[in-house]
Amino acid sequence: MKITKVLALLLCTAALASQAAQDDYKKEIQVGSDRQFGSLKDKVMTFVDNVKVQQGSLLIEADKLEVIATEGKGKEVFIASGNPAHYSQEFEQGKKIIAKAKEIKYDVGAALLILIGEAELSQAGSMVQGSVIRYNLVKQELAAEADGKKSERVTTVFTPEGKQDQ
Repeated sequence: MKITKVLALLLCTAALASQAAQDDYKKEIQVGSDRQFGSLKDKVMTFVDNVKVQQGSLLIEADKLEVIATEGKGKEVFIASGNPAHYSQEFEQGKKIIAKAKEIKYDVGAALLILIGEAELSQAGSMVQGSVIRYNLVKQELAAEADGKKSERVTTVFTPEGKQDQ
C-alpha cells in the first residue's frame, strides 16, 4: 500500500511539473557572468565567474559555463562546472526541483539534464545521489548510476508524507 502511495505521489508531481517545464522551455535563455569570451565562427562561448543561466524559472549557477551551439538554434548544449554547480526550477503549486554536481550538462534540444560528479537531485522531499544522474526535464524521467566502485552506490531517500520541505 505504501509503495502505491509513493508511486501515485511521484506521478502527480511529474504531471504538475511537466506543465510548468513546458512553459519555461518556450522562453529565451539568458546568460550572465563577470567575463565571457569565445568564437562566433565556431559557435562556442565560455562564461566565467558568477555565471547564471535563466530560462523562465530554470536557473543554473556555476563558476564556468561553456555553450556549444554547433547544432543550431534551440539545440545548444550548456556545460556548467563548479564546486558544485547548482540547478533549480519551480513548478506549479510551489513544487521545486533542486540539483547540484561538479558538472551540469543541459541539452536544450533534448530537454535533458546530466549531473556528473557528486550528483544530487531533490524533488518533493525525495532525494537521489550518485556519480551520474540523467534527468529528462519534460518527461520527468530519471536514471542514476554509481561510479563502479564497490564502496559507492546510488542512494535514494524518500521523505514520509507530511514531512516534505518543498
